[in-house]
Amino acid sequence: MDVQEPVLDRAGSREAVRPRDSGTRWTLKARLTARSFYAALIIVLSAWVLHSFAEALLAACVAAIASWPLYRKFSAGLPCRMARSTAPLLFTAAMTVFVLAPMMFALGALLAEAHALLLEIAAADQEGIAVPLWLKDVPGAGHWLAVRWESGLSRPGALSTWLERVDLAALLTGANSLGRFLARHLLIIVFTILMLFFLYREGESLARAVRGLLRDRIGQRAEGYVEVANRAVRASVNSMLLVGLFDGFACWIAYAIAGAPHAALWAAITGALALVPFLGYAAVAALTLQLAMAAATAPALLSFGFGCLALLCGDKIVRPMIAHDGTRLPFVWVLMGCLGGFEVLGLVGLVVGPVLLALARELWEERVRAPAGADAERLSRPSTAE
Repeated sequence: MDVQEPVLDRAGSREAVRPRDSGTRWTLKARLTARSFYAALIIVLSAWVLHSFAEALLAACVAAIASWPLYRKFSAGLPCRMARSTAPLLFTAAMTVFVLAPMMFALGALLAEAHALLLEIAAADQEGIAVPLWLKDVPGAGHWLAVRWESGLSRPGALSTWLERVDLAALLTGANSLGRFLARHLLIIVFTILMLFFLYREGESLARAVRGLLRDRIGQRAEGYVEVANRAVRASVNSMLLVGLFDGFACWIAYAIAGAPHAALWAAITGALALVPFLGYAAVAALTLQLAMAAATAPALLSFGFGCLALLCGDKIVRPMIAHDGTRLPFVWVLMGCLGGFEVLGLVGLVVGPVLLALARELWEERVRAPAGADAERLSRPSTAE
């Protein structure tokens, strides 16, 4: 017969009966192991089912963390009855307009300019596209490029003839891939907006639950990690916004000096696209191509040079300078975090990448440098003879 005895804690209260039989203990361990296995299996399967929405969830979390101080002030200014239900809805709508409106404007304006440029190219192709005057002056390959251009594009209808040889199957495949790409990102945007509303509404309770879970698993160091992550997220988002404003204003001055038409419009397009590193160069290239097709050689070269210089200053100086205060990372690490995160996670990776590197730096300081510094200080102390 198995003998069981009650176990008393320090206060003398009776706890659960602890079995003394080894077989019973192994049975309990097996049950706990099976329970842990099934719990892990459920978590893995849930993550597998929801992995398509991971980017939307990350984007919503980044937007909520970055804008939470503004949301608190906004909800505090509303009546108490509206703060719970109406404030998340209104603020989500405001954030959607604030974030999506500039990007949609930039893409729409860029597509309109591209359409106008294609019409100009088609009209010029009917009479033959003349060799640009500046092409012969290109160092080294100018004469060869001019000869190739004259033998090909200078003939009437040469571009149309070349386009007729394009493989229609490959063109349809590319159009299908583009359609799926746009549909997927439209779905991500919709679910990001829905999750953002949920986070604004349940943010306080979720934050308390996450902090409590981290304290239970990590200890009091969890508060420091959460603070580092919040600071890095807000610094990365602020750097994106300020870089877009800086590039837009700098490119407006550059395009105006270069004599480009619609300088303010092209500057707004460049600034909106410059939120993503190196994407603003697409707007500069489009403007340069448009000016080159209009035979405006000097404005095209000046717009290209000044526009690239403005974008280079924004990406290499302004972005790391602003992000450094929050992430406390050197310039090269901020840049690698932005580009690496963008390659893996898309637009939201511009924020997530530097945040992960900031957390890695915090762990490095805590686990490697701090103990090494303590050991060095202890070894440097003179030993006292007893």
